[in-house]
Amino acid sequence: MKKFLVMCTACIALLFTSCGISRQATSNQNLAQTDVVLSKKNYKIIGTVTGESNQNYWFGIGGLSKASLGDAAVAEMYRNANLTGSQAIINTTVSYKNKMILIYTGSKCQAQGTIIEFTE
Repeated sequence: MKKFLVMCTACIALLFTSCGISRQATSNQNLAQTDVVLSKKNYKIIGTVTGESNQNYWFGIGGLSKASLGDAAVAEMYRNANLTGSQAIINTTVSYKNKMILIYTGSKCQAQGTIIEFTE
């Protein structure tokens, strides 16, 4: 009986656990392909901006591709930036996080960048 209770407790604990995976995208695959040469101090840093997108999967079905998840986060980052005049976004970083609970997987992508403004 004692072994049975231990096994039931272990099964219940297994049902209520989840796993999480996180990774950084290190390649330069942005929506905006621009060449900005920052060799002179002709700019000032305005601040940082972020964008986020989420996708949900049930039984592995749902959501779109991982590329579209990242593209949506970067697109939201550009919308949130409200760029004007001679401003640009540099140092864009995209990170992915997955949360898995038995039949459910939630994917979250966050894009972050630095806003600069050219002074000359």
